[in-house]
Amino acid sequence: MFVPTPEMKALEKQVVKANDLIQRSRFNLSLQQQKIVLYLISQITPYDEDFKLYEFSIIDFCKICGISETGNYADLKAAIKEIADKSLWITIEDEETLLRWIEKPYINKQSGTIKIRLDNDMKPFLLQLKENFTSYELIWTLHFKSKYTIRLYELIKSIHFHDLEEYTREYKLDELKRMLDAEKYDRWIHFKQRVLEPSLEEINKYSDKNVVWEPLKKGKSIEKIRFTISSKDSIEALKIRDTIMKEMGYEQLTLWDDLEERGYV
Repeated sequence: MFVPTPEMKALEKQVVKANDLIQRSRFNLSLQQQKIVLYLISQITPYDEDFKLYEFSIIDFCKICGISETGNYADLKAAIKEIADKSLWITIEDEETLLRWIEKPYINKQSGTIKIRLDNDMKPFLLQLKENFTSYELIWTLHFKSKYTIRLYELIKSIHFHDLEEYTREYKLDELKRMLDAEKYDRWIHFKQRVLEPSLEEINKYSDKNVVWEPLKKGKSIEKIRFTISSKDSIEALKIRDTIMKEMGYEQLTLWDDLEERGYV
């Protein structure tokens, strides 16, 4: 009988963000740093009225976030410090303001645990959200290899919230580059080859969404990108979850394995 392990339960936790934090913010975080931030956000529960000092195993934290488990925790400390030193711009109504991700980390080498509190100013975008928010399972972002894939996946999730319906949305090319922190790719061919194509390939292969895209021209130049988004059926999504877990090194019996053994799929 399938019984999820604590590690599997961690992967199934929800990342919940206000849509403004996804659609109206600008920040520069590496792939690893984004995974750390998402892991921290996934610790928040719907019942939290304030940020807690969230505590978890260093080993689990490093494995999920792709941090090398070195004996002196140098990589872990460096990764946390880089995030703590970074901020993000967010536009609220007609004003822009700066926010920080992390307020305070505590690393205990002897107990093998880490405690982190998110910054107080992030509360309106992460706590007690009732409307205009996006929710997804942490696992869907953990196998991505590009920092742009996570940004694009979150954007897609924030605009495609009716799972049973196909949805089409167009973005101006410059706007999309800005939202993905990919403005350095001035030439269309570079943005297409280094951001758009690899990100969509990962999303289609390793997430719960399917995305078809089309460039729209104005004269000879690409002016907009049209996305057509749909959700994978439950069986396909379950099989992808199984693949992600196994490729991350979780060899325990998965729900997909259990269903196969029982002859249900």
